[in-house]
Amino acid sequence: ASPKDYLRHPIHTMKVSSLGTLYTLGLAKMHGARYVLASSSEVYGDPQVHPQPEQYWGHVNPVGPRSVYDEAKRFAEALCVAYKKEHGVRVRIARIFNCYGPRMRLGDGRAIPTFITQALQGEPLTIYGDGTQTRSFCYVRDLVEAVYRLATREGLNGEVVNIGNPDETTILGLAQKIKALTRSSSPLAFRPPLEDDPRRRRPDVAKARDLLNWSPSTSLEEGLAMTIPWFREHAERVRR
Repeated sequence: ASPKDYLRHPIHTMKVSSLGTLYTLGLAKMHGARYVLASSSEVYGDPQVHPQPEQYWGHVNPVGPRSVYDEAKRFAEALCVAYKKEHGVRVRIARIFNCYGPRMRLGDGRAIPTFITQALQGEPLTIYGDGTQTRSFCYVRDLVEAVYRLATREGLNGEVVNIGNPDETTILGLAQKIKALTRSSSPLAFRPPLEDDPRRRRPDVAKARDLLNWSPSTSLEEGLAMTIPWFREHAERVRR
């Protein structure tokens, strides 16, 4: 999700995840459909356990600036479990970690589209804090394959599965990698750290390997190499 969007529209963010999940679960119940929830690694908050397994309950500030998104996703998961228990809806929950790829929105607010756009336009790459905080980035093609397997395989009713790439990288390292791949001369601009920004984020994907026979196959370098050309073309259109 775009941090800019949920910070700008906190109530709408919570309505989409709560009422949207409630109504679509009702449709799944009505039609006997299988239901896959696109949840998020944000349910773990600022985790104190690394890597994060599915059985970890998380470490979430319920009233912080990120809470509207974190708690909305946690509530959506709870709704899925309740509909499974009370109405027998066949639910599966995908906890998605930091996905990226072509066609992400310019100005999205997430690290990869922001850094690529800034690098291509010769602007400073904005890093909040000292850049030692980590994330684990999963290329969209790998994500889609995992979600497809979670949706279509039998015997997974009620399962919660982390979907992400366990290769952890610092935000500073990501910025430097994008600078190199775009051949940008943009400087790095360090800003004060964001409130409640998680220090580390890395999925334990053992369950995905066991249940889905899935592991991500795209390295960060490969994924960025397939993502940057789309941003380059799009940025040139914007400038024209």
